[in-house]
Amino acid sequence: MLMGLVNVERKDGVATLTLNNPAERNTMTAEMVADISAAMDDIEADIKVGALIVTGAAPAFCAGANLGNLAEADGASLTKIYEGFLRIARSPLPTIAAVNGAAVGAGMNLALCCDVRIAAARAKFDTRFLQIGLHPGGGHTWMFRNIAGPQATMAAVVFGEILDGAEAERVGLAYKCVPDDELMAVAHTMAMRAASVPRELSTLTKRTIQEMANVATHEQAVAKELEPQVWTTRQPWFAERLAALQSRLNSK
Repeated sequence: MLMGLVNVERKDGVATLTLNNPAERNTMTAEMVADISAAMDDIEADIKVGALIVTGAAPAFCAGANLGNLAEADGASLTKIYEGFLRIARSPLPTIAAVNGAAVGAGMNLALCCDVRIAAARAKFDTRFLQIGLHPGGGHTWMFRNIAGPQATMAAVVFGEILDGAEAERVGLAYKCVPDDELMAVAHTMAMRAASVPRELSTLTKRTIQEMANVATHEQAVAKELEPQVWTTRQPWFAERLAALQSRLNSK
């Protein structure tokens, strides 16, 4: 389904949101942001969708904010551009960035906002902020540091290292690097696994993982997981899956 500058496809419980302005390398404009927000509202309202893949129409993933817009930017206009990737970050759904090409500046933020990044070999993670005389924005350094650590963040942001897919995997920025022609199949297979479990369970577990950033001790982590784990034992899907597992074990 084409929604302006984005395309949304649904299959096997997985929604794939594709930035679809290849002539401009899928740059983040106000119109693109509005289309992303509308698409996300539609995807999340569909109870059949259990996971999301974000990618870009070749050759780029997302080449960042429109440079013309940046030249006249202020706090309000920058915040509107940030909403393009922050809307993804706020999604309760499990999300995968399938990075098929250049992810630059705000486009790299879009990838960082997803739960998992799978990179094609030809992917390019390029912060580029300092190289154009611009301080990083949109939480770029916070996300990068939390994912890959301070050294990789400094190397890329301050020292200008551009990471291809293999290097992104090596430093922990990407979960894995795959051949270019296998990217979407690998991402879809992985997303299908998340979509195959009850949506309430996957979204609850995602929230727990996120909130663990504020948990200081193992004992606190045990206590935090206890209530939702007990709750899941009372859900019909648990009884159904437990019975199916017992049946398989008994048949061996």
